Amino acid sequence: MGERCKMDVSQGLETLPVSLWPPSEEPPAFQYSPDHVAGKEGGPHPSEISFPGCSCHSASCLVSKCSCLPYGENYNNLCINNEGNELDFSKPIFECNTMCQCGELCQNRVIQRGLQFRLEVFKTAKKGWGLRTVEFIPKGRFVCEYAGEILDFGEAHRRIQLQTPSDPNYIIALREHLWDGRIMETYVDPTHIGNIGRFLNHSCEPNLFMVPIRIDSVVPKLALFAARDICEGEELTYDYSGRYHNYLPIKDQYRLQQDEESKKACYCGANLCTGFLPYDSSLFLKDVSEKGTL
Repeated sequence: MGERCKMDVSQGLETLPVSLWPPSEEPPAFQYSPDHVAGKEGGPHPSEISFPGCSCHSASCLVSKCSCLPYGENYNNLCINNEGNELDFSKPIFECNTMCQCGELCQNRVIQRGLQFRLEVFKTAKKGWGLRTVEFIPKGRFVCEYAGEILDFGEAHRRIQLQTPSDPNYIIALREHLWDGRIMETYVDPTHIGNIGRFLNHSCEPNLFMVPIRIDSVVPKLALFAARDICEGEELTYDYSGRYHNYLPIKDQYRLQQDEESKKACYCGANLCTGFLPYDSSLFLKDVSEKGTL
């Protein structure tokens, strides 16, 4: 990997410094924040404490006793729990929070510990800036969050409409399908305020997958985990569509295939590359009232 750049992209706000390569160039300026922040134009406040804490007066919580673990263990030796090599995304994940009585090293506190591996922002050949690891990352370990401004649909739609075809789109729309048929939507925009997650590029065969995890707030942390062992120097990627390691309803898959004129070329280089970046047309509608007809 050569000599590391001494510049810390995170400006000392992460648990580990994030290096930059090459040192002669810098990515476009933005305000660094390791956590979600409330958007100025609306949206839920991500710092609001929404959940009561557990009453486990122990160093680490046990499934049989902890109210934060109603669906079983979330982690095993810091790795996300995937018994049988399959992840069950139908069950929400809650970490122990600020109000909990357990210790800071509780096994159900992983995302909130921050970065656990040294990462580097680097200039790619065709995809602009990217993110890679400076050290080996075992399968199942937490890598980083995708953090930014939390917006409501109206503001996310407004920002999308202001973009030109050459502007990068960092806004991610998370849709969680609830047991009663409703869909909970979270819009995250790290364009102006965000963390290193904004540098992650798409891949049709990614080495990361995203999981919504809640700690203090109903607003989920968008946590990215290693889908397999990741070698030193390897670029970190995830599937922008959310299809990889996640359940995506047929309705949403169809939406991602629309609007040929809006598709952008994918340069991930994967053997099974689709040739184009995933596209979610709901945020690009001219008339917001059309959203309910998709």
